[in-house]
Amino acid sequence: MKFPGQRKSKHYFPVKTRDPLLAQLTQLPEPFTTYISGIDQTLVDIEAKVEDELLARYNLPKGNSTLINDEQAHALYTELQSQGLISDEFAGGTIGNTVHNYSILADDRSVLFGVMSKNIEVGSYSYRYLCHTSSKVDLNYLQPVDGPIGRCFTLISECGERTFAISKGAMDKLTPDYIDQDVVQGGSALVLTAYLMRASEGDGITDAAMKAIEYAKAAEVPVVLTLGTRFLIAEDPLWWQNFIREHVTILAMNEDEAEALTGHKDPLQACEATLEWCDMILLTAGPAGLYTAGYTDDNEKRETSHPLLPGSIPEFNRYEFSRPKLKQDCEQPLKVYAHISPYMGGPERIRNTNGAGDGALSALLHDLSANTFHKANVPGSSKHKRDGLCYSSFSQICKYANRVAYEVLAQHSPRLSRGLPEREDSLEESYWER
Repeated sequence: MKFPGQRKSKHYFPVKTRDPLLAQLTQLPEPFTTYISGIDQTLVDIEAKVEDELLARYNLPKGNSTLINDEQAHALYTELQSQGLISDEFAGGTIGNTVHNYSILADDRSVLFGVMSKNIEVGSYSYRYLCHTSSKVDLNYLQPVDGPIGRCFTLISECGERTFAISKGAMDKLTPDYIDQDVVQGGSALVLTAYLMRASEGDGITDAAMKAIEYAKAAEVPVVLTLGTRFLIAEDPLWWQNFIREHVTILAMNEDEAEALTGHKDPLQACEATLEWCDMILLTAGPAGLYTAGYTDDNEKRETSHPLLPGSIPEFNRYEFSRPKLKQDCEQPLKVYAHISPYMGGPERIRNTNGAGDGALSALLHDLSANTFHKANVPGSSKHKRDGLCYSSFSQICKYANRVAYEVLAQHSPRLSRGLPEREDSLEESYWER
């Protein structure tokens, strides 16, 4: 994807040294830069292959997710480490993954709000988190806390069954005082996860998230919410519907979360229902690919040149070449849908499904911030005669999100380690031309 942003270029002369006479005659404006901000429960994912005997000893029901305290987490980690059972340790967290991937794709700044251990030792959980986070992610606004950040143990049995043991540590201790108003209001988007809304009594991260939402809405900064798990949404779908209607601009979810939220198993019907509460949707549907949905003005709709697709909404992708808009900016709002199958049919071998949705969302956020960048730096462009939410069309956003998700699926880490290639190594150049 070619965006009007920072470029890796070779210059064989000092480009900032301009002719003195020319400099007096023309004044070049300072380039406007963009970024996104996000709030997350900072945690480390620890993966290990274990025997069932270890699960029984730590009272961890096989195949389930169990909360454990700090003492249990320390004992479990020490045992796994001493026996050499740990295969991988990654920086985790849905929003942490998303802002990291955004910075890798955009080669530019993002800001993360959360907590971080005040005292960091080499090899500790906090140390691992920092090591696996892009240097482009601004961590200067993290709140220092006593004690460890969160840990999520993924314990893989011989049969392949995964058992999760989660120790919260201090990851929910973020307070509203550490949410910087200027940072939130100066960004292109504020990104949150549904997990933030379910903090325990005494933890401040829910209040911090609501304060950030308040700042963002006051400055008309898009609020982006990604749903964490279907079980969280299924507890009270009506509450989440009202929350989305009240606060959210863009919603990211998978097909299971969409069904829990709307009651519709069909992704298109789920998107149609959800568009009554927000302006845009990114829905990942596993082997079926992914969908985008949103609004455009009836006067600005653009028909696709791709084959029209069947579904519960006949020929639903007819206007997928349109650009997304806020519903309130449309004189005659028109619902638009787009779909794409997995890039190149998906990887030959899927190394890891964790993080694919985060990768897809980071691509959408990159497109959104590119729109802000272009509008500020090229205000006279015909592209901005009509306000759009994103830089590209629904169809093109599908392609970009799909391509990034593929890259995550093909590696073991849930976070990108490098940006997309300038040109594809495969012969699928026609992918971007379609």
